Amino acid sequence: MRALAAAQPLLSDLPSLVRSWLPPSSSFKAFSSSSPSSDSDLRNQSRGGLPRFFSDDLPSRKGGMVRVQGSEFWHMAKVLRLKAEDRVELFNGKGGLVEGCIQNIDKTGVDFVAQEDQKVVLPQGIQWQVFAAFGTLKGGRADWLIEKCTELGASSVTPLLTERSSVISDNRVDRLERVSFAAAKQCQRLHQMVLSPPIKFNALLDHISKSKLCLIATAEATPLLNAVKSSGKESSGLLIVGPEGDFTKKEVEMMLEAGGTAVGLGPHRLRVETATIALLATLVMWSDSQETV
Repeated sequence: MRALAAAQPLLSDLPSLVRSWLPPSSSFKAFSSSSPSSDSDLRNQSRGGLPRFFSDDLPSRKGGMVRVQGSEFWHMAKVLRLKAEDRVELFNGKGGLVEGCIQNIDKTGVDFVAQEDQKVVLPQGIQWQVFAAFGTLKGGRADWLIEKCTELGASSVTPLLTERSSVISDNRVDRLERVSFAAAKQCQRLHQMVLSPPIKFNALLDHISKSKLCLIATAEATPLLNAVKSSGKESSGLLIVGPEGDFTKKEVEMMLEAGGTAVGLGPHRLRVETATIALLATLVMWSDSQETV
């Protein structure tokens, strides 16, 4: 991307800004997901200590049973070498979570028995939808972008096709879906990130016009934090990052006319994946701070 606008106010105010994001009495503690005692515990089920595996079907009640097969069975039995009576968790990628144990293992699958009722955790905070023109990235850089967006909690990522990044192969999309799934398990998020099909630039304009919060990373723009300070609380927002070489001048004008807000990420030239993660990470911290106000 081209050099993004300098953000001296952001850099000089960084220590005070970080302090302002933290609650007055911030504390960090470890906890187990086996016996949540409050809404806060339930929202943080992603930090449980038991091995966690994916299953489309979950038992709704204590004592219910499901059979786990395929790659998750292989991971349980062959990689981790779990055995009968070992405790594990199952999640369905839609907020559902069940703790239980392995009742039986055979050559084709694992029988899982729930030891408590299923929990359902709703998405928390602003649901950020990322649109990034990363189709031309090489050498695993697109994998890294998808992995980190998953870990940071993006609701969805959509490959954006622009004048300077006009293609992305179907095979690559399939690979990125596998990367996202692996990252979701690794970071133990309960809601899978959606990797949407690529969209063309003109279709993006329709998304912008329907959104109340849309931030576009581009050169010579208002520093990011200055822009979000004036925004209201919304349930979702769009984050848009252009390709190597940035958006064309015409594309920027069209996005601003559709209702987007241009934001700068500092004085240096950033790669597509760096700009995407910098933008998302900053806004995740910002939106979390709004929940404590």
